[in-house]
Amino acid sequence: MNTEQKSSPNVFMQAPKITRAMKEDKQGHRGAVIWFTGLSGSGKSTIAHGLEERLFEIGCKTYVLDGDNVRHGLCSDLGFSDEDRRENIRRIGETAKLMAEAGLIVLTAFISPFRSDRERVRGLMPHGEFLEVYVKCPLEVCESRDVKGLYKRARAGEIKGYTGIDSPYEEPDRPEFVVDTSITTLENELDQLVRLVKERDLIR
Repeated sequence: MNTEQKSSPNVFMQAPKITRAMKEDKQGHRGAVIWFTGLSGSGKSTIAHGLEERLFEIGCKTYVLDGDNVRHGLCSDLGFSDEDRRENIRRIGETAKLMAEAGLIVLTAFISPFRSDRERVRGLMPHGEFLEVYVKCPLEVCESRDVKGLYKRARAGEIKGYTGIDSPYEEPDRPEFVVDTSITTLENELDQLVRLVKERDLIR
């Protein structure tokens, strides 16, 4: 599968009548993407959904793109080879970009193990509208939380190319925020992330 997508010369962008600025002004906040990355079991989905609740309570328009949910539909044709993982993140990045342009605060929860893929998504967004949050957690702690039994199966050789076991996870070089879920509470993590959103002037 070729992950370098090129547009047809016969396809043209259509300028909207209702602009992004108009939508953001009416909603009272900017569109943005908050990209949670980390090992399976680190707590990405829990934090993303928790932050969405906090933002929803104060009137923000939000949406969570979650790894398993996306693979049930948009990316149901993809496997877990390195090439398919890159295509998975490319599709998610393009989807998140469109949603941010609609004025939503998009929260994504994906392992997204390759640094270059995350940087490619960052490059799709205007400066300051992509916030990478590294959900840091030691592998042994993630394995102890293995509610799906995937680490156990990977250790037994039943799953090949599992991130953290026999496929690498590349830590972010310059995340906007790092949270270590092995040493902090969820409430504390959410408090810090709400402050980050406000400090970055996403909420007016």
